[in-house]
Amino acid sequence: MTITAHSIPGSSEYLETYPERKVSVFKNPYIMGLTGVASIGGLLFGYDTGVISGALLYIKDDFDAVRHSHLLQETIVSMAGAGAIVGAATGGWINDAYGRKKATLIADVIFTLGAIVMAAAPDPYILILGRVLVGLGVGIASVTAPVYIAESSPSEIRGALVSTNVLMITGGQFLSYLINLAFTQVPGTWRWMLGVSGVPALVQFFLMLFLPESPRWLFIKNREEEAINVLAKIYGFARLEDEVALLTTQLEQDQEKRDDIRSWDVFKSKEIRLAFLAGAGLQAFQQFTGINTVMYYSPTIVQMAGFQSNELALLLSLIVSGMNAAGTILGIYLIDHAGRKKLALCSLGGVIASLMILALSFLNTNEYGWLAVFGLALYITFFSPGMGIVPWTVNSEIYPQEYRGLCGGMSATVNWVSNLIMTQSFLSVAAAVGTAATFFIIAIIAVLAFLFVLFYVPETKGLTFNEVELLWKERASGFNPHSESLLHPTNQS
Repeated sequence: MTITAHSIPGSSEYLETYPERKVSVFKNPYIMGLTGVASIGGLLFGYDTGVISGALLYIKDDFDAVRHSHLLQETIVSMAGAGAIVGAATGGWINDAYGRKKATLIADVIFTLGAIVMAAAPDPYILILGRVLVGLGVGIASVTAPVYIAESSPSEIRGALVSTNVLMITGGQFLSYLINLAFTQVPGTWRWMLGVSGVPALVQFFLMLFLPESPRWLFIKNREEEAINVLAKIYGFARLEDEVALLTTQLEQDQEKRDDIRSWDVFKSKEIRLAFLAGAGLQAFQQFTGINTVMYYSPTIVQMAGFQSNELALLLSLIVSGMNAAGTILGIYLIDHAGRKKLALCSLGGVIASLMILALSFLNTNEYGWLAVFGLALYITFFSPGMGIVPWTVNSEIYPQEYRGLCGGMSATVNWVSNLIMTQSFLSVAAAVGTAATFFIIAIIAVLAFLFVLFYVPETKGLTFNEVELLWKERASGFNPHSESLLHPTNQS
């Protein structure tokens, strides 16, 4: 089969030739159901990120050792990130070996166990163990959900559907602040806050039992009949025939690569190295530009700014979290319209400005306390629609399908390592050099992120998986290295 631009299902040329075959999100409840259930993994991710910020205020009240130790506070917060590093690293292998569905079920079991351990923790150290278990589950889910959604999505709406997972992350953060406020006057406070996180994991576990495996993974495992049954619920008959024909051709071509390249040898391929650098770089900069520092420690930052009431700190943080979710909804619309790269650049420009405002506000918190709250809100306004969703979306689509789990897992590991570094060091660095200087340092990192996206990250808006692979092959060969789209469709074969 010779693959030309107009014959690649989902490509812009294909959809221009056959506009009636375009898939709409709201006209296909099946794909919405798959996305919704898979995105509960994002909800777990977001809830864990947000809930600890409020729970920490009450954990300090219950445990004197925690109240008097920045190190213990940072460890309680960051050990979920440490667990997520292991979860993400192993999650990629679990995804490729056993499938996206089983990986999700495993993540749910681990997360639920961790929630129980945290709720029953008699001391800070058992609490830390529970945080590690929760992190393991979140790490696996952070790899699995975007890949499962991307592999089940038509290319023309892939960005929006993968971004739905990020909406669930921000929604989970917002929910966590609501839960935190609900339990502020309840005996046990933080135990309820942390323990209730096991509920969505159980819900996803039971719903996932009734959902299929990713159709692309099924094709890789030579389970074509099962894959076709899934695809038939997503596409009309004419588009289905084309999708199956393309997947069959790719399967034959990819078999040779799977025979020749195993495990870590994948990075002998220059195009995969280039793709991984782009994906991992985006994930690292997502964290080093401060997002989870802001989300984990937002109540603490508010208190640093002069607002000492726990309830007021949680309420202001709830507003910031709500803005995060609202910004993500905007990003879901923009990512398939404005594109990944432009969205990331606009986002980083605003992040740089807001970090400078935060730095200024902490020069004199007695006079500029409310400026810190404004800086937090502005930061979220710019971060959430761009750098909040672009790294996860790009990483779900830039790797060859036979290594998507492995490379996606390694890239997510980079995200969690960066997360751990930031959360483990933020309070200590702020104490050592001052909060204002800390935000100024993060602003400098954001400038570096802007340059990285500008000069290295390609635009993948509207490209099929096959076209994305060709883009990296062109860059690896030195041909048209700064191409943002495929300008030479006749080269596809």
